[in-house]
Amino acid sequence: MIQVLIIEDDPMVAKFNGIYLNQVEGFELTGTADGIAAGWQILNRSTIDLVLLDIYMNQENGLQLLVDLRKMNYPADVIVISSANDPESIQTALRYGAVDYLIKPFDFERFQEALLQYKLRREGMQKESLRQTELDALFHSKLPNKDQMEELLPKGITKETYHRVLRDLTKLKGWFSTAELSDVTGISRVSLRKYLRFLEEGGLLQSDISYEGSGRPFHKYKLSTGGRDYVLSVINKED
Repeated sequence: MIQVLIIEDDPMVAKFNGIYLNQVEGFELTGTADGIAAGWQILNRSTIDLVLLDIYMNQENGLQLLVDLRKMNYPADVIVISSANDPESIQTALRYGAVDYLIKPFDFERFQEALLQYKLRREGMQKESLRQTELDALFHSKLPNKDQMEELLPKGITKETYHRVLRDLTKLKGWFSTAELSDVTGISRVSLRKYLRFLEEGGLLQSDISYEGSGRPFHKYKLSTGGRDYVLSVINKED
């Protein structure tokens, strides 16, 4: 699990960022801080992989924490989440290694995209060495192409079933549940969850939680814009 620290002085914003975070698989909220000093307390006692960092907080500038992290070579990545939209703040964040920059207000899809792209890069960096094409896929492509996605297929996911799921995804319009996709593909829900998780982590699917009917929460999914283009390109190549 990727351990996350939220540094945000508005308690409601921090709360909703935490709710958003809990909807993206593979991430766990380690702590929340309302300022730089409180943030350092958590950083010093916990192993933090990713910081979601506000800039303007109680007469403090969150970018100073980012600068200090880099000076200390602290092994945590930073996504800036701020209302600051001036070029100076954005350029400073990028110069000191922020992996993404979200301007408030933002929607869940943009938040999810930032986390999934970060997760994809992080996982791609776990290899002992990288080819140029693999590096290009991580840094210059919003989504991997067909061949790159198939190279990333994890254990338990077969290429044939993967293509079958992609073909049947185009038969569903808008948001859909695992049960609905199961009805279309004839594949069990348990098996489908592996494929849906992989597609979501690759940024091809958006996900949300619904409380319809009995009130019990369940996941629903929708192809992202880039995901639909990707699926259609795969299907067209097969035809």
